[in-house]
Amino acid sequence: MLLALNTAGSTASVALGVVDLRGVKIVATAELAGRTYSARLIPEIAALLESRQATPRDIEAIVVVNGPGSFTGIRVGLSTAKGLAEGAGIPLIAVSRLALLANASGLPHVLTAVDAGRGEYYVGEYRNGNNLGEVLLSGEETVAVARQPGAGVLVCDESRADDASASACSALAISGPVYVQPPDAAEALRFALGRFRAGNFDDPETLDANYLRRSDAEVLRAARAGK
Repeated sequence: MLLALNTAGSTASVALGVVDLRGVKIVATAELAGRTYSARLIPEIAALLESRQATPRDIEAIVVVNGPGSFTGIRVGLSTAKGLAEGAGIPLIAVSRLALLANASGLPHVLTAVDAGRGEYYVGEYRNGNNLGEVLLSGEETVAVARQPGAGVLVCDESRADDASASACSALAISGPVYVQPPDAAEALRFALGRFRAGNFDDPETLDANYLRRSDAEVLRAARAGK
């Protein structure tokens, strides 16, 4: 049985899956509202395991989305995943939120963009599933990259696309971005299946969050220190 956690966005999700010859079958899922991660994540994991009459000893691997996105959400999800992995000796697989967006698009060459606030965007470039780089860019830089010859199709998270004025990519002067549903924990499980089968795991002791920028607290500390 595989467990996946995705706490990088405005909502969080947890999923359990069972691997068979055809792939991974999702057997249980749960969604957590924003700002409830720290209080509800571990109880939701316990409830999902109980619903399958399972315990942490039945978990063959943990998949965690380690960013970029909400600093608090990423910290909660990653610390929970690492704690379970280290405490029970469970293999751990970290996946990028931007890589999940690229995979969800089904397109061979894409630029994935997620609103980072402050007029900035987390941007990743992927070709045939290969990560060509992930960076934090201003809106103007994102537009410039997307308009370069040979740039991939721009793919955006549509979690805010129901309101065109609030949609993350609507502020970018680019026509026709592709919107995809925000990938949840179940999608993270499917995405990580190849790595699980190959035994390609991360080291819980050295695995870090994929923030792509410093948190507000770190920026404030640096400013106060005159850096």
